[in-house]
Amino acid sequence: MPIITFVNEKKEIQVPDGANLRQEARRAGVNVYSGFNGIGASINKYINCYGLGLCGTCRVLITKGMENASPISAMEKFKFHVPVPDPLPCMAYIGHEDTMRLACCVKVHGDMNVVTGPELDLYGENFFS
Repeated sequence: MPIITFVNEKKEIQVPDGANLRQEARRAGVNVYSGFNGIGASINKYINCYGLGLCGTCRVLITKGMENASPISAMEKFKFHVPVPDPLPCMAYIGHEDTMRLACCVKVHGDMNVVTGPELDLYGENFFS
């Protein structure tokens, strides 16, 4: 059974193959709804799209084991490239194109390390390009 390590929370959980990352994180008490660099995390826990891939607030970085995640979905591609109604997912995506995912769209097929609530790097070298 795959093991998900939540880096910020210092928590490891064992999940069945094909489990949804968002659902397993919630069962383990991990808040994947981060808000804007942590601001709004408490309200986003209750005001979100409930796993439909529409709001983009459950964005996570998969720092290890990206090959064990399901392929990127059409909803994720759309959400990370179109800043309407919420520009945060596409802003956080810049510089993390290979590792940023929406937790609600990820099926886990092996071990992975996940960083919840990745911060926006407004001063990074790729942001204004």
